[in-house]
Amino acid sequence: MLKKILSISGKPGLYKLISYGKNNLIVESLIDGKRMPATGRDKIISLGDISIYTTENDAPLAEVMKTIHEQNDGKALDPANYKEGAQLHAFLLSVLPNFDEERVYNSDIKKLISWYNILVNSGFDFAAAPEEETPANEAAE
Repeated sequence: MLKKILSISGKPGLYKLISYGKNNLIVESLIDGKRMPATGRDKIISLGDISIYTTENDAPLAEVMKTIHEQNDGKALDPANYKEGAQLHAFLLSVLPNFDEERVYNSDIKKLISWYNILVNSGFDFAAAPEEETPANEAAE
């Protein structure tokens, strides 16, 4: 679900992977739709590879985003409601009750809210089945 949505360090917003170029990726901003190359010098992270620390196993970002989407009826969040640490922690507790409060920082929760709003405003389909990697021998059965 989030494998082709990228965060690029030093660049605002989120980007959709369009294609692979020679020694770079072609990405499209989810905010303004502009396309640009992303090179190997950029720190590029797929949202599908991100998880949130919990007291048990880490929770994949896709599951957390889907829960936020369901709890808010598909509407964007108002960042003004989440400025203080207590508000941020209360928000994440409502979404992920067992998150690790020592390893998840306020800045991480703010980024989660920001990314969620970008995805909602771009019309991202949270209900889509997550992309699962199946080994080649299992896929043939």
